[in-house]
Amino acid sequence: MSVGLALGLIAFGLAVGAAAGLLGVGGGILMVPFLTLAIGVEQHAAQATSLLVVLPTAVVATITLQRRGVGDLWGALQLGALGAVGAVGGGLLALALPATTLRICFAVFLGGIGVRLARSGWAAMHAAAPGSHG
Repeated sequence: MSVGLALGLIAFGLAVGAAAGLLGVGGGILMVPFLTLAIGVEQHAAQATSLLVVLPTAVVATITLQRRGVGDLWGALQLGALGAVGAVGGGLLALALPATTLRICFAVFLGGIGVRLARSGWAAMHAAAPGSHG
C-alpha cells in the first residue's frame, strides 16, 4: 500500500467517524460508495467491510453521547439485538443477489432516505420561518 493511499484511508476513516458521531449514521452511507467507487472493492465485500467498521465506530459514538445523557441505551440494546437477528436474513439475501442488483438496491434505499430527510427538513424549516402559522 502506498503512503498516499494509506493517508487517504486514514483521512476517510476520520471522516466516517465524525459522520457517525455528528449525523448518527454508522458510516455505511459513506463507506460503501467510497469502497466501491474510489477503491474498486466489489459490492458484497464493501458492505461486509462497512458493517465491520460500523461496530467500533457505533460503540464509541454511543458511549460519547451516553456520557452527555443523550439516547436510550435500553432501547438501543433491544433494537440492536433484534437487528442482529434480522442481519442474518439480510446477509443471506445480500449474498444471494448479484452485485449489480445489490448496488441498485443500496442506491435506491439511500435515495429514498435522502428524499425523506430532505422533505422532513424542508417542512421543519418552512414551519419555523417567521410569519408561519404552525
